[in-house]
Amino acid sequence: MPMEKTFNAAEAEARLYDAWEKAGCFRAGANASRPDTFCIMIPPPNVTGSLHMGHAFNNTLQDILVRWHRMRGFDTLWQPGQDHAGIATQMVVERELAKAGKPGRREMGREEFLKTVWEWKQQSGGTIINQLKRLGASCDWSRNAFTMSGAPGAPAGEEGNFHDAVIKVFVDLYNKGFIYRGKRLVNWDPHFETAISDLEVEQVEVDGAMWRLRYKLENGETYQHPIEFDGDGNATAFETRDYLVVATTRPETMLGDTGVAVHPEDPRYRHLIGKTVRLPLCGRSIPIVADEYADPEKGTGAVKITPAHDFNDWEVGQRTGLRAINVMTTRATMWLKDNRDFAEGCDPDLVAKAIERLDGADRYAAREAIINEASDDGWLDGIDPDRHMVPHGDRSKVAIEPYLTDQWFVDTAKIVEPALAAVREGRTKILPEQHEKVYFHWLENIEPWCISRQLWWGHQIPVWHGPKVRRGTDGLIGISWSETEMFCASSPEEAQKLAMLHYSETGHIVSLVEGPLSSASMVDWVNRHGQNTLPLWRDPDVLDTWFSSGLWPIGTLGWPEDTPELQKYFPTDVLITGFDIIFFWVARMMMMQLAVVDQVPFHTVYVHALVRDEKGKKMSKSLGNVLDPLDLIDEFGADAVRFTLTAMAAMGRDLKLSTSRIAGYRNFGTKLWNAARFAEMNGVFSDESPMEVRCKPDASQTVNRWIIGETAKVRQAVDDALENYRFNDAANALYGFVWGKVCDWYVEFSKPLLLDGSPEEQRETRATMAWVLDQCLILLHPIMPFITEDLWTTTATRKKMLVHANWPTYGAELIDAEADREMNWVIDLIEEIRSARAQMGVPAGAQIPMLSTQIDPAARTAWERNEALIRKLARIESLSEVKDLPKGCVTIAIEGASLALPLAGIVDVAAERTRLEKSVAKLEKDLAGLTGRLNNPKFIESAPEDVVEETRDLAEARQNEAAKLRAALARLAELD
Repeated sequence: MPMEKTFNAAEAEARLYDAWEKAGCFRAGANASRPDTFCIMIPPPNVTGSLHMGHAFNNTLQDILVRWHRMRGFDTLWQPGQDHAGIATQMVVERELAKAGKPGRREMGREEFLKTVWEWKQQSGGTIINQLKRLGASCDWSRNAFTMSGAPGAPAGEEGNFHDAVIKVFVDLYNKGFIYRGKRLVNWDPHFETAISDLEVEQVEVDGAMWRLRYKLENGETYQHPIEFDGDGNATAFETRDYLVVATTRPETMLGDTGVAVHPEDPRYRHLIGKTVRLPLCGRSIPIVADEYADPEKGTGAVKITPAHDFNDWEVGQRTGLRAINVMTTRATMWLKDNRDFAEGCDPDLVAKAIERLDGADRYAAREAIINEASDDGWLDGIDPDRHMVPHGDRSKVAIEPYLTDQWFVDTAKIVEPALAAVREGRTKILPEQHEKVYFHWLENIEPWCISRQLWWGHQIPVWHGPKVRRGTDGLIGISWSETEMFCASSPEEAQKLAMLHYSETGHIVSLVEGPLSSASMVDWVNRHGQNTLPLWRDPDVLDTWFSSGLWPIGTLGWPEDTPELQKYFPTDVLITGFDIIFFWVARMMMMQLAVVDQVPFHTVYVHALVRDEKGKKMSKSLGNVLDPLDLIDEFGADAVRFTLTAMAAMGRDLKLSTSRIAGYRNFGTKLWNAARFAEMNGVFSDESPMEVRCKPDASQTVNRWIIGETAKVRQAVDDALENYRFNDAANALYGFVWGKVCDWYVEFSKPLLLDGSPEEQRETRATMAWVLDQCLILLHPIMPFITEDLWTTTATRKKMLVHANWPTYGAELIDAEADREMNWVIDLIEEIRSARAQMGVPAGAQIPMLSTQIDPAARTAWERNEALIRKLARIESLSEVKDLPKGCVTIAIEGASLALPLAGIVDVAAERTRLEKSVAKLEKDLAGLTGRLNNPKFIESAPEDVVEETRDLAEARQNEAAKLRAALARLAELD
């Protein structure tokens, strides 16, 4: 049955992927023929996720390496899986409940809600898996992992042991003193009422204000404040003030102020250091402290310090010994009533009034009320409009609050050194090397890692709380209801055993209860259940998603069990990831694997760049420039999308993606398909028995020896590029070979042999073309798996699928120097003639003579052997030898010969020169404008990065175009 005229991607992709899966082509170890292993861990997408352009790029590069190694006989595993995505999944499910009019999370209770989340996961959590399959990702889906598998309440099909691994690591690190509970400032999302990581925070520019507030100096203190200055900035007039002016964008936090910072060298305030001011609204006396954080050149130079509600203020407070007073609830409403820290040291009457007016108010309502009171009572110094960045939760879209709360932390300083040493010593390499700086900067300045989240969906922290045992000075042992003991264990039963042992000296037994319990709740519980029984409840928080994903390499391979997969595939080989999670994920995987199993998780980290739009702008929904990879696959096919991303994957350089580029690479696939159809129509694939791959023929014809050598060259180039993660070089080498050398030149060169050659020449050429096309399919398969697999099975009856074809190892031994020299001379000559004709404006169909004043034996032989081809493809009427060239000739630069085209009477030199000069003048004018902008420092500093980059690209394009036109003018000059 003859081939279809075109490749139907929409039909073939689903059919081929299904065939690969049914044949087990992607399973770990499939097609292995050597002991070497190759393992890649997929960066686990969120279970809530859908395929975006970053996923498509990342997974295309992974799939190329995996398919390449599998075809080379490596025992290969591409480990897939999804992250449980705590906050994102909980948000999605809560929205679904609200949409359906069902009870909310709190009404349902924790157990019922988690059951609902698992149901959602089983129904909708596989979306991105199917989307990755559409891209062609050849993961071992039979091993698909999930970061919550095996957790309590997990339904059938989720029985893995990833949860066990997470809990074991927590318990081990806790027992080693690497995990602790402490009160620190965190990013707090008031909507979800949980701490969030820096990665989950986005900066949003808002129109706000800078409010200047007056804090009155106590004990009659005053100072001279400069109010007039001379031309050199020296103060010339002063006024006496009995107050300091502080400026803030968040007046609502002033109720938690515990100090005012000034620079120790600021002459205005230096003498006031150690004095106090009286805080409006509540009458708290707060000290003036010296700290270099206060910038004399910024604002008033006096900074209100609220350690419990600002990260910088927290650091100042730690350095200067200031109290931290939390004045907000988890919902970002004001918390003043029953807040002993707030009331301590304040005027009781003022506290009562503040509670009456502000307690329970939303932070923004409180802000407005405070400013109104400041204005009414005369301590509002002024308001300045201020456009500034405000951190927002990336999911909730509400402003986050720095919030002081009890959280769980990894003491990263205790586990960071091995991760630093591994990269310094080269045991793990980061490519491009510039990203090592990001890695080192973060780890060398690492802070304690907050690993707790106030959510329900996630790995619940394996710590149980009970009342604290106190031993008095008289030796008597008692129970303190205001404090708790903590028992870290891998199960409730183990925690209960630890607690029973701990409380044995008090004679109490313990009972597991739902928590958390306040001190009053504990007392009430004991009163109801008997004085001899103490409650034990589990910490309600769950672990940060990054904690569990930090164990991805060992957790997916079955650790803590010593599985065959763990023994075989760990450490893994390469991690391919985006630059934005080097410190959030890559560094943490390094730290955790080294801390847990004392091995690096991977030998290489390849950091790919960002996929931008065609103008270099970051894709965003607000700009309307997002390209959906699934839409692109629908329109152009997965192979075209994959090849485009690969061809543009220059190391360290962002991609500028456009649909026109993708359409161009779809045409590349069409070119390959048409070459196969040409071969079929010329009997290349006929009368063959079942085979794995065609054997290389022993060729005698120059053109056949040449194309075999070219195939060997590209095989070497592709392997060298992929070994060094130069994906774009591999793609571009294949593009140049398949389109240029095979589909253009070799197809044309083969026609005389196929049509007019002897039977032996025809047989040899058919065999050579069949072998070359097979090699094209094999070498292209890792990048373009669908069209190559379809052609593989269409052009022969195969014993195995292309996905498991053996990767070639041939090299320089196939290169025939004589054939290489001859055929490349022919190609160079044809291209030079075509270039000259185009530059001179010679009519496309015109047959013109060519003259020679000198030609060496090698060039003469090449001409004589290929005269018919050259004349046909270059539209040359004849070659004549002359002693001197007549006027009006344009020379052809070619090795071993002096050739020229006589164009007098064919080209209107004057008109052509006028056209070219006019074009050059316009280009030079455009180029001058672009160069002027690029040479302007203000433009470089102030223009958006993508605008500067676009200007550079335009300037380079104009320079190249002008250079071509000048070359054409130089050639025209020859005609004179």
